[in-house]
Amino acid sequence: MAEQNTILVVDDAALVRRYYRSTLEEAGFNVAEAMNGLEALERLLEKPFDMLIVDVNMPQMDGLTFLSLLRQKEPAIAAIPALITSTESGLHDFEAARAAGANFYLVKPLAREVLLQFAAMFCGSRR
Repeated sequence: MAEQNTILVVDDAALVRRYYRSTLEEAGFNVAEAMNGLEALERLLEKPFDMLIVDVNMPQMDGLTFLSLLRQKEPAIAAIPALITSTESGLHDFEAARAAGANFYLVKPLAREVLLQFAAMFCGSRR
């Protein structure tokens, strides 16, 4: 990877953020973290990101609300690919994520290979 892509991980669980960070950094990605949607919006004002990994259920601002707001921002920010993750697996959960603007929805826990596959796919499309 010549240019390091930067991924923003948005999840209220520190253990999940650590897992994503270690997996992605070992593969050569830069990783930033946010504990909820409000914090993620602040991070997006600080620097550009190539991909977002967003949990659904978080305090202060959940992932779907965050993503809906994000998709209304300026085109460069609104177009950032977003992978939504959750422990919920009902059809209505998938539909809500799609309506919020998710590019893909995966049920936790994510296997290392799956996480890296999506990171490579989403970041590769932004080069």
